[in-house]
Amino acid sequence: MKPLEPISLDEILAAQKRIAGTFYRPPLVRLNVENAPAQIWLKLENLSPVGSFKWRGAGNAMLRAEREQLAKGVWTVSAGNMAQAVAWYARRLGIECVAVVPDDAPANKLGAIARLGGKLVRVPFADYQQIQCTHSHQAMDGLLIHPFADPAVMAGSGTIGLEILEDLPDVDVIVVPYGGGGLSCGIASALRALAPHVRVFASEVETGAPLAPSLAAGKPVEVKYSHSFVSGIGAPFVFPEMWPLASRLLDGSFVVTLPQVSQAIKLVAERNHVIAEGAAGTAIAAALAGKAGRGKIVCVVSGGNIDLRDIKGPG
Repeated sequence: MKPLEPISLDEILAAQKRIAGTFYRPPLVRLNVENAPAQIWLKLENLSPVGSFKWRGAGNAMLRAEREQLAKGVWTVSAGNMAQAVAWYARRLGIECVAVVPDDAPANKLGAIARLGGKLVRVPFADYQQIQCTHSHQAMDGLLIHPFADPAVMAGSGTIGLEILEDLPDVDVIVVPYGGGGLSCGIASALRALAPHVRVFASEVETGAPLAPSLAAGKPVEVKYSHSFVSGIGAPFVFPEMWPLASRLLDGSFVVTLPQVSQAIKLVAERNHVIAEGAAGTAIAAALAGKAGRGKIVCVVSGGNIDLRDIKGPG
C-alpha cells in the first residue's frame, strides 16, 4: 500500500461540516484529581451513541461516498468500535453492513454490533491484522470503511483536534491512544496546521506497544503481543502504510502497564463518573504517571465500550 500523507486542513474542515449534527459535540472536561502532576483534561468521545470516536471517521467516509459506491453495502475490519459506528450509519442509510472481527473481540462489542444490525465474520487475530494491511477479504463485496488507514476516516478523526483547540486554546499536550494510528495522525494533522507548538503523543499498553520502540529505532520494529482487556489497540508491529505518517507527525509514544490502565479507568469512574475502555485508559494513565509533563494536557477518551468484569488491578 502507498504510504499515507498528512490530512489537509481543508479536508478536516470539510469533514467537520459533513458530520455536523450527526451526534452532539462530545465535551472537554477537567479531570477531578487534586494531586495530578498536570492540569489534565478529558475529551469524552466515549459519550457518543456508539461509545467511541469512530462515529467521526465512519460518518465522514460514508456520507461523502456516492450512492453507487454504497449499493452493495459496506464492510469493515474492526475489533468492535469502528464496526459499531459503520453499522450505525449503515442502518441510517438503509444498507447492509458486515464486520470482520478478530476471534478475541470482546463479547460486549460483538453484541453491540449485532444489535445495530451488523453481520459478524470472525477470523483469527493474525488474519484480522493481515486484512487490515491488505484492505481486502475474498468474501467481501461492498465498500470497505477501513478503521484507520483511510484519508476520509482520518479527516473525521482530525475534527477532534479542531474542537480541542476551540475549547482549550492554550493546550500544551494531547495524548491519544494508538492502535492503527488513524486517530492520532488525524488529530496531529489538524494540530500541525493550526497550532504546531502543541505536542501530540501516542499512548500504548505494554502488552503490544510497537510504536515507542520503532520511534526510538527510527524504523519499524516488531514486539511481543498478548491479549488483554485493553482491546482495539495493541499489535506486534506498526502498520507499514501508517509508519511514515506516524513517525512524521507524532512527538513520541508513552507505554503504560495494565495495572496503570486499570487504576486510571477506576479513578475516572470514581472522580468524573465516566466509563473509559482500556484503550482510552492508556492516555489517562500516561498523563497521571507524569509522562506527558506539566501544563495543560488533554487525554482523548477514545471509547467507553468495556466489560467492567475484565478490569484487573488495584481496587
